[in-house]
Amino acid sequence: MSYARPEFESRIVAPESLAEAIARLPRPLVFTNGCFDILHRGHVTYLTQARALGASLVVALDTDESVRRLGKGEDRPFNTLADRAAVIAALRCADLVTWFEDGNPLPRILECHADILVKGGDWPVDKIVGYKEVIGWGGSVHSIPFEHQRSTTSLVDRIRKS
Repeated sequence: MSYARPEFESRIVAPESLAEAIARLPRPLVFTNGCFDILHRGHVTYLTQARALGASLVVALDTDESVRRLGKGEDRPFNTLADRAAVIAALRCADLVTWFEDGNPLPRILECHADILVKGGDWPVDKIVGYKEVIGWGGSVHSIPFEHQRSTTSLVDRIRKS
């Protein structure tokens, strides 16, 4: 017996196909980015809150090499880009998932022409990459406060100690 390919996989879009996929999304479009290595309650709460700010949500992921350059640990990411993209795409709140390679999400923000730019509460609004551009074209930028005080790093530390 063969099974159908999961529908959520169609929401994973390579950067070179992003413009075409974005054109089909309703506005206002919310954009966020991050590693999302080991998904936890803080992540899903944040992504759901981000999505509620607009009509669609695009999530851009750091590539594996980009995560390594962030200094999160030599063994990070634990999950490959393909796996992280699939998990995020499977969430009801995510309309599209893409990625960026050089540690800088600005090219994806510009391609999406995000109406609403969002990062987690540890980011001051004016320090969020893309702030100037999104504000410049009339959009808004939000730093959503952490609600559940979770982090992948602390979760991994706890696992290693047990």
